[in-house]
Parts: sequence; C-alpha cells; structure tokens
Amino acid sequence: MIHYRMIGIEDKAPYEAMLSCAGQRGCEYGFANLYLWGRQRIAFRDGNVSVFSQFDRKSVYLFPIGCGDLKQTLDAIIHDASVRDIPCRLTGLSDGDCRLLDSLYPGKFRFHTDRNSFDYIYSIHDLAGLPGRKYQKKRNHINRFLQEHPDVTMEPVSDENAGQVQEMVMQWYEFRLQEDPTRDFLMEQAAIRKALINRKALGMEGMLLRVAGKVVAMTLGSRLSPDTFDIHFEKALDLYDGAYAMINREFARYLQAKYPQLLWLNREDDMGIEGLRRAKLSYYPQHLQEKYWACLLEDGYDY
Repeated sequence: MIHYRMIGIEDKAPYEAMLSCAGQRGCEYGFANLYLWGRQRIAFRDGNVSVFSQFDRKSVYLFPIGCGDLKQTLDAIIHDASVRDIPCRLTGLSDGDCRLLDSLYPGKFRFHTDRNSFDYIYSIHDLAGLPGRKYQKKRNHINRFLQEHPDVTMEPVSDENAGQVQEMVMQWYEFRLQEDPTRDFLMEQAAIRKALINRKALGMEGMLLRVAGKVVAMTLGSRLSPDTFDIHFEKALDLYDGAYAMINREFARYLQAKYPQLLWLNREDDMGIEGLRRAKLSYYPQHLQEKYWACLLEDGYDY
C-alpha cells in the first residue's frame, strides 16, 4: 500500500519540481488547488508524485507526474487500489496520457472524457486588451461601469486588505444563499479563507476593486507553469454591474505587465453550470484543455 499523507505547505517546492517535468497540465495539478480544496493526500515515490483524493464521492488517483519511472508508480497505484478494495480510477489525464497509459497497459483501461472539468485557456493578450469586434460588448460593459463609478480604484490583495476581501466574499455568499438556500458553498468558502491566510506561502497573487472605498470585487490566482497563470477565484457583488468584466481585464493587465513571459490564463472549468459555461465561452477561449478519466476494466466500473 502507498503511504499517502495530507499535503503541507512544505511540499510545495518538491511537488513543483515534479510538475516541471510534466509539461502542460490542468488546473487540478496546481499546488495551490491541491492544498486548498478538500483532503488531498500525497506521496512521493520512484521519482514521481501521486495524489489520492475524493471526487464526486469517489476515491480517485490523480494521474502521476514526475521525472521517474511512470510504470513503476502506476503499478503501485493499481496495487494500492486493490489493497484498499476500491476501483482504480485515474483522473486528470490528457489525450497524451491516455495514449501512454494504453501503451503501458494495452486494453486494460477504459477512457472517457469529462467535459464539465475541461479548463478554459485564454490568451492573456486577449483578456488584457479585449481587442476587435468580438469583445465590443465586454468593452461597453466596462465603459458603463467606469461611467457609473468614476471613483473606482484597484489594488493588489495584501495583508492589510485581506480581511476586507474576506468580508466582501461573505457578502457574496449571503446574497447567493438568499437566492437559493439549498446551495452548498462550504468547501469554496473554506478554500478562499485558506487561500487568503496562506497567500504568500502558496505564491498566490490577487487584486481587488473598490468603489467609494468599499471592496466590490476580488480575484486570486497562482502560477501553474512559466507561461500560464491559473485564476482560482473571482467574485464581484451583483449590485455593481460590470465589476466582473472590470476585474477580469485589470488583473490580466496587471499580470501581463508584471510577468511578460506569461502567454495564457487558465480560468479553470465550468463544473457543468450552464450560466458559468456561457460566461466563460463569452470570453472566447483560445482552447479548452480536455481531461479524461481512466478506469481499470477488471474492476467493473466505467467511472
């Protein structure tokens, strides 16, 4: 059995050294996401890193990454699932990972896509500049926001204003729960609180918008790779129409100026939520990063 343990801040450097060997990966591979969400467990072995977690009430293994013998690590994961008497389910696979896995274990795994978890990848140039006719509505939205709120100011999230950001986020949740009392935001609330507390240690950066001194929007993210920045959270109070478009553009501009080598913004998945999918598509992603599940056929489960 693989000895998995809870992820700690001290795992960031060794984990990201493994991630650097893995090429372009989905947002679930970002260290901040692994640390912030749920109860992810990690194990370093054979020159690779393996993550054991829960997704949609299922035990899953994130497809391993690293610079070591991948077959050796996958053999250990298959054995670990058998010892735990659970189906061997691998998640987060790219198309290339699927081909590699099938070459290592011919005909042993069944694969299927997970559209709800596809990442939306945008050109940072497009989101910072909103060029051309296709972004005209976004530019109009921002212009109306600026006309209605000429006193808007922007600043990076810092130790001094993190408490105000948290207060604004709680207002956002209160409003959403009034609309739909059945919604469950507990995991996301905990993740944002944890992110604000551990922002520096996780290498996270963020921005907030103020109108008349009041925080009305926030965003937080972290580097996923040298050319890609992952946007983890973005919230804006509904009373301030256009605040989402404004903070989206301004944070892209901030990152573009600070990190000229950045090419892409990963705005993560839409979780199958229709309104969120429409909103993400309205910004014209450069591409969707496909993801797959792989299930060991002998276990008798598809996913």
